[in-house]
Amino acid sequence: MSQSHGHRPDMEKARRDPVSVFASPEAVRDHPTLSRAEKLELLRRWEYDARELEIAEEEGMGGGEPDILDRIEAALLALSEEDRPHPASGN
Repeated sequence: MSQSHGHRPDMEKARRDPVSVFASPEAVRDHPTLSRAEKLELLRRWEYDARELEIAEEEGMGGGEPDILDRIEAALLALSEEDRPHPASGN
């Protein structure tokens, strides 16, 4: 399921189904060969899929991992914060 950190993942497969390529949202966030844009794209796809599963669960059809949306959102937030300027300290 998960790719080793040194190798480039199969992006076509990952775009269709991130879970089939990555073990966790954190694995996407921390992957060294993916660009920030690729990470965001994959995490947003994973988030969409997780929300669809959540809806299915609410309708009694079974669902996914309970805390996965929180983990995806945390990974997205971490990537978003990379772009924010950090205030200078000591002034």
